[in-house]
Amino acid sequence: MARDFLFLLGSTRNGGNTEALARQAAEQLPAGDTARWLRLAELDLPEFRDLRHTEDRVQAAPTGDAATLLEATLAATDLVIASPLYWYSVSTPVKHYLDHWVTWLYNPELDFKQRMSGRTLWGVTALAGSDHAWADPLVGTLRNSAAYMNMNWGGVLLGSATRPGEIEADTDAAARAKTFFSSAPEPASRA
Repeated sequence: MARDFLFLLGSTRNGGNTEALARQAAEQLPAGDTARWLRLAELDLPEFRDLRHTEDRVQAAPTGDAATLLEATLAATDLVIASPLYWYSVSTPVKHYLDHWVTWLYNPELDFKQRMSGRTLWGVTALAGSDHAWADPLVGTLRNSAAYMNMNWGGVLLGSATRPGEIEADTDAAARAKTFFSSAPEPASRA
């Protein structure tokens, strides 16, 4: 069965190492699978306001880029968060995207959690240095988010690079990219 991948680029830099690694992995998608790419930093999303415990907790359906992002999220069978490691976690654009999940969860017309159940969440990140344990908080953020939404967990493709273009020197990451999306996801469990 063909899958629809949504690659959510979380860097504030175009063409960075994380994006390059994600594109290497996407080149290996089987024929028939689709890949859509959205650069989160270029979307004009409203500021997130946590209204869960107020009378205004159910907000109007999103419009503009927020509606585009919601529609793309719901259309995908597989979500790929491509975020460089910033302060040991996801980038600000990715965090902003995940915060909007809260708004979508509290809109009963969207049935967001039920519709996300069974989809697969993947991650791709590049980090400075070779100690991939530094990315554990990022991995935990994504895996726990998938578990909360009853999604499957595909894992995180990790690469080591600092300056733009350095990911090309990480031959281990390139080798893992070739088979990353062919691994069998499993139901997400909390870290």
